Amino acid sequence: MTPMRQWCADARAGAAALQAAGAEGRTRALLAMAQALRAASGEVLAANAADVQAARSRGSDAAFLDRLALDPARLKALADGMDAIARQDDPVGVERRRWTRPNGLEISEVSVPLGVIGVVFESRPNVAADAAALCVRSGNGVILRGGSEASGTVAAIIAAMRAGLRAAGLPDAAVQTPPDADRGWVTALLSLHDGGVDLVIPRGGKPLIAHVREHARVPVLSHLDGICHVYVDRDADPAMALDIVVNSKMRRTGVCNAAETLLVDAAVAATMLPGIAAALSARGCELRGDDAARRIVPAMVPATQADWDTEYLDAILSVRIVNGPQGALGHIARYGSGHTEVVVTDNADTARTMLAAIDAAVVMHNASSGFSDGGEFGYGGEIGIATGRLHARGPVGASQLTTSKYVVHGQGQVRG
Repeated sequence: MTPMRQWCADARAGAAALQAAGAEGRTRALLAMAQALRAASGEVLAANAADVQAARSRGSDAAFLDRLALDPARLKALADGMDAIARQDDPVGVERRRWTRPNGLEISEVSVPLGVIGVVFESRPNVAADAAALCVRSGNGVILRGGSEASGTVAAIIAAMRAGLRAAGLPDAAVQTPPDADRGWVTALLSLHDGGVDLVIPRGGKPLIAHVREHARVPVLSHLDGICHVYVDRDADPAMALDIVVNSKMRRTGVCNAAETLLVDAAVAATMLPGIAAALSARGCELRGDDAARRIVPAMVPATQADWDTEYLDAILSVRIVNGPQGALGHIARYGSGHTEVVVTDNADTARTMLAAIDAAVVMHNASSGFSDGGEFGYGGEIGIATGRLHARGPVGASQLTTSKYVVHGQGQVRG
């Protein structure tokens, strides 16, 4: 057997052990994994400091370094997230619905694990912890392959996850990773059809996701760009709008739920945009406006056509003035990536219409796009925000890593 095929087989055996352990056993494993991560905090932070320093020496930008960096607070949040996942209702074996046919057959739809999941990611080492925890909660084995930029940090995190599984009396084979970040492992993972993973989840930029989609011989659950919009309506509360726009853009600029475009209703642009622009500029955000926006705030950089299609992942925000809700809906329909869209208005009818019309995984009314997150949804963590329409959409937590089987009870019925 090739190494990847063997790891997949071992992960499948580990998944079987997780399933046999039941909800209580999986909860015990998650608590032990969280404790092991806390115990290994020194090793993880030291490895991360080395990864960050190496990235800085290569000239990586501030947004990239922010995605890569861990500190004690972020590491604590990872461990606390595992505790939160442990407290969740177990998603395996849940009866989703039951019905009885006229012939007396009783049919129930029950949730079951997907099997073995491959997670390919780049610079965000927290993905390793979140993915491992969510796969354990849902009874799945997992093959984790992180990018070379975060290799030391990812290795330290995965070592802690495996130590936690052993401490809970479960096989650490449920969480697997290649010995290095060689891209050949990704090719091997994607090319195995029989005896490989059941699903691949890529987390990273366009080149990674395009590569996975092109070469995978198994189903792919992915998200595209996080081109998220905030629309400020004529009936928006000015103070609320300012707070939501600033938080959506500047809370963390290098994450996929950060706003990339601000749309302002022409009816209130002259009164509301200057204050919003000043608040963003004071926080170091570069604004790129269309002609109408620049007539109101001349200091803006002229926006180009490419700006409406760009996920900056940086302190840059494109700004367009639109003709009310219909203008905003038209812009989002053309340029949105299906990730997260925000509508700021106190008009209930406008909110209802726009939330129904926007085609995105997450639509928000009077709340920051920063809440488009598995942890904020109460999932404890997430593997990503799925923007497709099949299997799962939006934050992917433990319950989204299950599928169904049908259990049928009869009393001797035969079909004529």
